[in-house]
Amino acid sequence: MKTKIILLLIVISLPFIGIGQTLKPNKDSTWMRGGLVSANFSQSSLTNWSAGGESALGLESMLAYEVNYKKSKNLWHNRFEFAYGVNHTDSDGTRKSNDKIYISSNYGYAMAKNLYASALMTFQTQFEKGYNYKVSDVNYISKFMAPGYLTIGAGATWTPKSWLTATLTPATWKGTFVTDDSLSSVGAYGVDKGDHLLSEFGANLKAEAKYEFLPNMTVYTRVNLYSNYLGKPWNIDVNWDVILNMKVNNWFSANVTTNLVYDDDQRIARKDGTTRPVVQFKEVLGVGLQLNF
Repeated sequence: MKTKIILLLIVISLPFIGIGQTLKPNKDSTWMRGGLVSANFSQSSLTNWSAGGESALGLESMLAYEVNYKKSKNLWHNRFEFAYGVNHTDSDGTRKSNDKIYISSNYGYAMAKNLYASALMTFQTQFEKGYNYKVSDVNYISKFMAPGYLTIGAGATWTPKSWLTATLTPATWKGTFVTDDSLSSVGAYGVDKGDHLLSEFGANLKAEAKYEFLPNMTVYTRVNLYSNYLGKPWNIDVNWDVILNMKVNNWFSANVTTNLVYDDDQRIARKDGTTRPVVQFKEVLGVGLQLNF
């Protein structure tokens, strides 16, 4: 059984490694490209271990890639993030530990120094079904495009430093998609029961920073703040991501990723049967293979 799990995890990581090896920088200086791909393994084996515990096997794969264009008065920033992870233990079997699809594109036209009139698009969802194992390991609470988030807005982008970008779009449409019938039937993720889309209109502030604070140690952070004009504008949706990367050499590194989310429309199920919006937090630590390109 363990051999099958190991082979499965290696197969999952191969597409990420392949992408990282084939992408190359463009010779045109108006284009700036770069990113990283990692495959981090963890394994523990216990036999007659008096302190207790159980054997475990895990894999976390991540791809983060940027394609940016700047020429004359035109600015175009694009970022792609894909992550997937699983853990396997004898008692719980194989469970998903990480799952993310994120795509962002921002076009700007210069109005003044470091200030651009801009249009922003972001999309986020996950690859497969997810479960709240504290409540149930049978009934899933998410899957691909359930939820899926699409944000489109117009406003201004400010680039005061080469490592810092902020985009304010006071006219922003945000769509929350729940394409699964069983989830939409209970009104998951804020959609009305039986509907597949929650449509909101408001303002969005997105700030990004990528900074090498020590040699081979880089932090990337992104925060999105969204206010819905059409309902409870004082309840700000928060989505804050951090990727801390510590490069050992050309092939090995350690990275820490965190994600903090608060969305008043997302009501999390509790063991007592109630649901309510709460601050959500995820942290993933990985040590293993990494290719920077």
